[in-house]
Amino acid sequence: MPHKCVHKGCGKEFADIDDSECVYHPGPPIFHEGQKGWKCCKPRVLTFDEFMNIPPCTTGKHSEVDDTPAPEPKPTTDTTLPTRPKPTEPALAAPLPRLPQTASASSSKPQSPAPPEDESDDPTLPIPSGATCKRRGCNESYEGQRSDDENCVHHPGQALFHEGSKGWTCCKRRVLEFDEFLKIEGCKTKPKHCYVGKKKEGIEELDTVRHDFYQTPSTVIASLYLKKVDKEESTITFSDATTIQLDLKTSDRKSYKKELPLYASIDTDKSTFKVMGTKIEFTLVKADGTSWPVLRSDQRQTGEIIQMGRAGRVQ
Repeated sequence: MPHKCVHKGCGKEFADIDDSECVYHPGPPIFHEGQKGWKCCKPRVLTFDEFMNIPPCTTGKHSEVDDTPAPEPKPTTDTTLPTRPKPTEPALAAPLPRLPQTASASSSKPQSPAPPEDESDDPTLPIPSGATCKRRGCNESYEGQRSDDENCVHHPGQALFHEGSKGWTCCKRRVLEFDEFLKIEGCKTKPKHCYVGKKKEGIEELDTVRHDFYQTPSTVIASLYLKKVDKEESTITFSDATTIQLDLKTSDRKSYKKELPLYASIDTDKSTFKVMGTKIEFTLVKADGTSWPVLRSDQRQTGEIIQMGRAGRVQ
Protein backbone atom coordinates (compact mmCIF):
# COMPACT_ATOMS: atom_id res chain seq x y z
CA MET A 1 0.00 0.00 0.00
CA PRO A 2 1.51 3.35 -0.97
CA HIS A 3 2.20 5.94 1.72
CA LYS A 4 2.36 9.71 1.40
CA CYS A 5 5.47 11.55 2.54
CA VAL A 6 4.68 14.31 5.08
CA HIS A 7 7.93 16.25 4.66
CA LYS A 8 7.36 19.91 3.74
CA GLY A 9 7.74 20.44 -0.01
CA CYS A 10 7.64 16.73 -0.91
CA GLY A 11 4.19 15.16 -0.49
CA LYS A 12 4.98 12.27 -2.86
CA GLU A 13 3.60 8.78 -2.52
CA PHE A 14 6.02 5.90 -1.88
CA ALA A 15 5.82 2.16 -1.32
CA ASP A 16 9.29 1.79 0.22
CA ILE A 17 11.38 4.48 1.93
CA ASP A 18 14.36 3.60 -0.28
CA ASP A 19 12.39 3.69 -3.56
CA SER A 20 13.22 7.32 -4.35
CA GLU A 21 14.86 10.39 -2.86
CA CYS A 22 12.86 12.86 -0.81
CA VAL A 23 13.56 16.54 -1.55
CA TYR A 24 12.06 18.72 1.17
CA HIS A 25 12.40 21.64 3.64
CA PRO A 26 13.64 20.38 7.03
CA GLY A 27 13.09 23.74 8.74
CA PRO A 28 9.85 25.50 9.78
CA PRO A 29 8.31 28.35 7.73
CA ILE A 30 9.20 31.95 8.61
CA PHE A 31 6.89 34.94 8.11
CA HIS A 32 8.45 38.26 9.10
CA GLU A 33 7.48 41.83 8.14
CA GLY A 34 5.76 40.74 4.94
CA GLN A 35 8.56 38.42 3.80
CA LYS A 36 8.10 34.67 3.62
CA GLY A 37 10.57 31.79 3.51
CA TRP A 38 11.92 28.69 5.24
CA LYS A 39 14.38 28.70 8.13
CA CYS A 40 16.49 26.02 6.42
CA CYS A 41 17.33 28.05 3.29
CA LYS A 42 17.86 31.66 2.16
CA PRO A 43 15.16 32.67 -0.37
CA ARG A 44 12.69 35.28 0.90
CA VAL A 45 9.65 36.28 -1.17
CA LEU A 46 6.66 38.60 -0.87
CA THR A 47 3.59 36.53 -1.70
CA PHE A 48 2.24 33.26 -0.37
CA ASP A 49 2.10 31.78 -3.88
CA GLU A 50 5.82 32.47 -4.39
CA PHE A 51 6.52 31.04 -0.93
CA MET A 52 4.82 27.77 -1.86
CA ASN A 53 7.00 27.59 -5.00
CA ILE A 54 10.36 27.95 -3.20
CA PRO A 55 12.29 24.81 -4.24
CA PRO A 56 13.13 22.35 -1.42
CA CYS A 57 16.74 22.53 -0.20
CA THR A 58 17.49 19.12 1.36
CA THR A 59 17.61 15.57 0.01
CA GLY A 60 16.86 12.62 2.28
CA LYS A 61 14.40 9.77 2.82
CA HIS A 62 10.61 9.86 2.77
CA SER A 63 8.78 9.72 6.07
CA GLU A 64 5.29 9.31 7.48
CA VAL A 65 6.30 11.24 10.60
CA ASP A 66 6.61 15.01 10.40
CA ASP A 67 9.96 15.79 12.06
CA THR A 68 9.99 19.48 11.18
CA PRO A 69 11.11 21.38 14.30
CA ALA A 70 8.53 23.70 15.79
CA PRO A 71 9.19 27.46 15.46
CA GLU A 72 11.14 28.88 18.36
CA PRO A 73 8.85 30.42 20.99
CA LYS A 74 9.10 34.14 21.45
CA PRO A 75 10.99 35.05 24.64
CA THR A 76 8.76 36.30 27.41
CA THR A 77 9.84 38.68 30.08
CA ASP A 78 8.19 38.90 33.45
CA THR A 79 8.80 42.44 34.53
CA THR A 80 6.64 43.98 37.20
CA LEU A 81 6.43 47.73 37.00
CA PRO A 82 5.91 49.70 40.18
CA THR A 83 2.32 50.72 40.65
CA ARG A 84 1.51 54.36 40.98
CA PRO A 85 -1.48 55.74 42.82
CA LYS A 86 -4.20 56.83 40.44
CA PRO A 87 -4.74 60.58 40.39
CA THR A 88 -8.05 61.77 41.73
CA GLU A 89 -10.30 62.75 38.83
CA PRO A 90 -13.56 64.68 38.94
CA ALA A 91 -16.64 62.58 38.33
CA LEU A 92 -17.89 62.71 34.77
CA ALA A 93 -21.40 63.75 33.97
CA ALA A 94 -23.78 61.05 32.81
CA PRO A 95 -23.66 60.68 29.02
CA LEU A 96 -26.55 61.98 26.98
CA PRO A 97 -28.79 59.35 25.35
CA ARG A 98 -27.65 58.50 21.82
CA LEU A 99 -29.99 58.91 18.90
CA PRO A 100 -30.64 55.82 16.77
CA GLN A 101 -28.36 55.70 13.74
CA THR A 102 -28.99 54.23 10.33
CA ALA A 103 -26.08 52.66 8.47
CA SER A 104 -25.46 54.14 5.05
CA ALA A 105 -23.13 53.36 2.20
CA SER A 106 -21.11 56.52 2.85
CA SER A 107 -20.55 55.70 6.54
CA SER A 108 -19.41 52.11 6.06
CA LYS A 109 -15.75 51.33 5.51
CA PRO A 110 -14.86 50.57 1.89
CA GLN A 111 -14.12 46.93 1.29
CA SER A 112 -11.09 46.15 -0.84
CA PRO A 113 -12.02 44.02 -3.86
CA ALA A 114 -11.06 40.37 -3.87
CA PRO A 115 -7.97 39.62 -5.98
CA PRO A 116 -8.68 38.15 -9.42
CA GLU A 117 -8.52 34.39 -9.70
CA ASP A 118 -6.31 32.56 -12.14
CA GLU A 119 -8.08 32.35 -15.46
CA SER A 120 -8.86 29.11 -17.26
CA ASP A 121 -6.16 27.39 -19.26
CA ASP A 122 -5.49 28.52 -22.81
CA PRO A 123 -6.28 25.42 -24.95
CA THR A 124 -3.37 26.25 -27.28
CA LEU A 125 -0.77 26.01 -24.48
CA PRO A 126 0.76 22.61 -23.63
CA ILE A 127 0.45 21.35 -20.06
CA PRO A 128 3.65 19.78 -18.70
CA SER A 129 3.27 16.47 -16.89
CA GLY A 130 3.26 16.95 -13.13
CA ALA A 131 2.08 20.59 -13.34
CA THR A 132 0.15 21.71 -10.25
CA CYS A 133 -3.11 23.64 -10.39
CA LYS A 134 -2.40 27.37 -10.05
CA ARG A 135 -5.47 28.10 -7.93
CA ARG A 136 -4.77 28.50 -4.22
CA GLY A 137 -5.49 25.51 -2.01
CA CYS A 138 -6.15 23.04 -4.84
CA ASN A 139 -2.75 21.35 -5.38
CA GLU A 140 -4.11 18.89 -7.96
CA SER A 141 -1.39 17.55 -10.29
CA TYR A 142 -1.71 16.96 -14.04
CA GLU A 143 -1.14 13.30 -14.89
CA GLY A 144 -1.15 13.53 -18.68
CA GLN A 145 -4.87 13.76 -19.46
CA ARG A 146 -7.91 15.74 -18.39
CA SER A 147 -11.32 14.55 -17.28
CA ASP A 148 -14.63 16.01 -18.44
CA ASP A 149 -16.03 15.92 -14.90
CA GLU A 150 -13.01 17.33 -13.01
CA ASN A 151 -13.71 19.98 -10.37
CA CYS A 152 -11.28 22.48 -8.85
CA VAL A 153 -11.98 23.14 -5.16
CA HIS A 154 -9.91 26.16 -4.17
CA HIS A 155 -9.63 29.48 -2.30
CA PRO A 156 -10.30 32.55 -4.48
CA GLY A 157 -8.96 34.87 -1.74
CA GLN A 158 -5.52 35.56 -0.29
CA ALA A 159 -3.71 33.88 2.60
CA LEU A 160 -4.27 35.82 5.84
CA PHE A 161 -1.87 35.65 8.82
CA HIS A 162 -2.81 37.91 11.74
CA GLU A 163 -1.66 37.76 15.37
CA GLY A 164 -0.92 34.04 15.20
CA SER A 165 -4.12 32.97 13.46
CA LYS A 166 -4.02 31.74 9.87
CA GLY A 167 -6.71 31.46 7.24
CA TRP A 168 -8.02 32.78 3.92
CA THR A 169 -9.77 36.08 3.21
CA CYS A 170 -12.52 34.27 1.28
CA CYS A 171 -13.78 32.10 4.16
CA LYS A 172 -14.10 32.27 7.95
CA ARG A 173 -12.10 29.34 9.28
CA ARG A 174 -8.96 30.30 11.26
CA VAL A 175 -6.30 27.98 12.70
CA LEU A 176 -3.10 28.40 14.69
CA GLU A 177 -0.67 25.94 13.10
CA PHE A 178 0.76 26.25 9.59
CA ASP A 179 0.14 22.55 8.88
CA GLU A 180 -3.53 22.99 9.75
CA PHE A 181 -3.70 26.07 7.52
CA LEU A 182 -2.53 24.00 4.54
CA LYS A 183 -5.37 21.55 5.21
CA ILE A 184 -8.19 24.14 5.17
CA GLU A 185 -10.61 22.93 2.50
CA GLY A 186 -11.30 25.17 -0.50
CA CYS A 187 -14.48 27.22 -0.34
CA LYS A 188 -15.25 27.59 -4.07
CA THR A 189 -15.62 25.04 -6.85
CA LYS A 190 -14.95 25.59 -10.55
CA PRO A 191 -15.09 23.11 -13.41
CA LYS A 192 -11.60 22.32 -14.75
CA HIS A 193 -8.28 22.99 -13.05
CA CYS A 194 -5.94 25.81 -14.08
CA TYR A 195 -2.47 24.42 -14.83
CA VAL A 196 -0.94 27.02 -17.18
CA GLY A 197 -3.42 29.93 -17.33
CA LYS A 198 -3.84 32.38 -20.19
CA LYS A 199 -1.15 33.26 -22.71
CA LYS A 200 0.33 36.64 -21.79
CA GLU A 201 1.14 38.96 -24.67
CA GLY A 202 2.41 42.48 -25.12
CA ILE A 203 4.73 42.63 -22.09
CA GLU A 204 7.61 45.09 -22.44
CA GLU A 205 10.91 43.54 -21.39
CA LEU A 206 13.16 46.12 -19.68
CA ASP A 207 16.92 45.72 -20.07
CA THR A 208 18.04 48.37 -17.57
CA VAL A 209 16.53 50.09 -14.54
CA ARG A 210 18.03 53.14 -12.80
CA HIS A 211 19.47 52.57 -9.34
CA ASP A 212 21.54 54.37 -6.70
CA PHE A 213 22.79 53.71 -3.19
CA TYR A 214 24.40 55.14 -0.09
CA GLN A 215 25.99 53.36 2.84
CA THR A 216 26.83 53.37 6.52
CA PRO A 217 29.65 51.38 8.14
CA SER A 218 27.33 48.34 8.48
CA THR A 219 24.68 48.65 5.75
CA VAL A 220 24.11 49.58 2.11
CA ILE A 221 20.79 51.25 1.30
CA ALA A 222 20.06 50.77 -2.41
CA SER A 223 17.09 51.95 -4.48
CA LEU A 224 15.87 50.34 -7.71
CA TYR A 225 13.55 52.75 -9.54
CA LEU A 226 10.64 50.91 -11.13
CA LYS A 227 7.04 52.13 -10.84
CA LYS A 228 3.90 50.07 -10.22
CA VAL A 229 5.65 46.82 -9.23
CA ASP A 230 3.03 44.09 -8.82
CA LYS A 231 3.78 42.40 -5.48
CA GLU A 232 1.64 39.38 -6.33
CA GLU A 233 3.47 38.65 -9.60
CA SER A 234 7.04 39.67 -8.66
CA THR A 235 9.82 37.75 -6.92
CA ILE A 236 12.90 39.09 -5.12
CA THR A 237 15.30 36.49 -3.76
CA PHE A 238 18.60 36.76 -1.88
CA SER A 239 19.92 33.65 -3.61
CA ASP A 240 23.35 33.82 -1.97
CA ALA A 241 25.61 36.30 -0.15
CA THR A 242 26.59 38.18 -3.33
CA THR A 243 23.56 37.84 -5.61
CA ILE A 244 19.98 39.12 -5.72
CA GLN A 245 17.59 37.46 -8.17
CA LEU A 246 14.99 39.89 -9.56
CA ASP A 247 11.86 38.87 -11.45
CA LEU A 248 9.74 42.03 -11.43
CA LYS A 249 6.44 42.63 -13.18
CA THR A 250 4.45 45.86 -13.16
CA SER A 251 0.73 46.57 -13.42
CA ASP A 252 1.36 48.46 -16.70
CA ARG A 253 2.75 45.28 -18.36
CA LYS A 254 6.49 45.77 -17.97
CA SER A 255 8.97 43.11 -16.90
CA TYR A 256 12.49 43.27 -15.49
CA LYS A 257 14.24 39.95 -14.92
CA LYS A 258 17.90 40.16 -13.94
CA GLU A 259 20.56 38.79 -11.64
CA LEU A 260 22.07 41.59 -9.53
CA PRO A 261 25.71 40.81 -8.63
CA LEU A 262 26.71 42.73 -5.49
CA TYR A 263 30.10 44.32 -4.91
CA ALA A 264 30.66 42.45 -1.60
CA SER A 265 29.00 39.84 0.59
CA ILE A 266 25.89 40.55 2.67
CA ASP A 267 24.12 38.84 5.55
CA THR A 268 21.09 37.42 3.74
CA ASP A 269 19.20 36.66 6.96
CA LYS A 270 19.32 40.28 8.14
CA SER A 271 18.99 42.03 4.76
CA THR A 272 15.51 43.23 3.77
CA PHE A 273 13.63 45.06 1.03
CA LYS A 274 10.47 47.17 0.65
CA VAL A 275 8.32 47.49 -2.48
CA MET A 276 7.08 51.09 -2.82
CA GLY A 277 5.04 52.94 -5.41
CA THR A 278 8.00 54.22 -7.43
CA LYS A 279 10.91 52.06 -6.32
CA ILE A 280 12.19 49.03 -4.40
CA GLU A 281 14.41 49.91 -1.44
CA PHE A 282 16.97 47.38 -0.16
CA THR A 283 18.66 47.47 3.22
CA LEU A 284 21.70 45.23 2.72
CA VAL A 285 23.62 44.30 5.86
CA LYS A 286 27.34 44.04 5.14
CA ALA A 287 28.96 40.73 6.02
CA ASP A 288 32.41 42.23 6.71
CA GLY A 289 32.03 46.01 6.97
CA THR A 290 33.79 46.66 3.64
CA SER A 291 33.29 50.07 2.03
CA TRP A 292 31.46 49.72 -1.29
CA PRO A 293 32.72 52.01 -4.12
CA VAL A 294 29.93 50.65 -6.38
CA LEU A 295 26.75 48.66 -5.86
CA ARG A 296 27.28 46.03 -8.55
CA SER A 297 30.41 43.95 -8.96
CA ASP A 298 30.23 44.37 -12.75
CA GLN A 299 30.31 48.17 -12.57
CA ARG A 300 33.45 50.14 -13.44
CA GLN A 301 35.01 51.74 -10.38
CA THR A 302 35.72 55.46 -10.81
CA GLY A 303 37.91 55.92 -7.74
CA GLU A 304 35.32 58.23 -6.18
CA ILE A 305 35.10 58.00 -2.39
CA ILE A 306 31.55 57.19 -1.31
CA GLN A 307 30.53 59.03 1.86
CA MET A 308 29.57 56.71 4.72
CA GLY A 309 26.89 58.05 7.01
CA ARG A 310 25.85 61.66 7.37
CA ALA A 311 28.39 64.34 6.51
CA GLY A 312 29.35 66.81 9.23
CA ARG A 313 28.67 70.52 9.04
CA VAL A 314 31.33 72.79 7.60
CA GLN A 315 31.97 75.91 9.72
